Amino acid sequence: MINMSEDTFEETTMEETTETFDVNYSCLRCGTMVSNTELSRLPEIKCICGFRVFTKVRPPVAKSIKAI
Repeated sequence: MINMSEDTFEETTMEETTETFDVNYSCLRCGTMVSNTELSRLPEIKCICGFRVFTKVRPPVAKSIKAI
């Protein structure tokens, strides 16, 4: 049996393990790119053109799945 002392065991908190990713959105009307951090600073979610509908910009990587 392995005896681990409390001094050698390091606990990881949720702050250390979670990574923040910068998600980009584009306005559906004008196509303006806005990051998630910029949208969180604003009092309301609205583009500079006044439109309130955004789409999430996804990377142009296609996933290939092996057929069964």
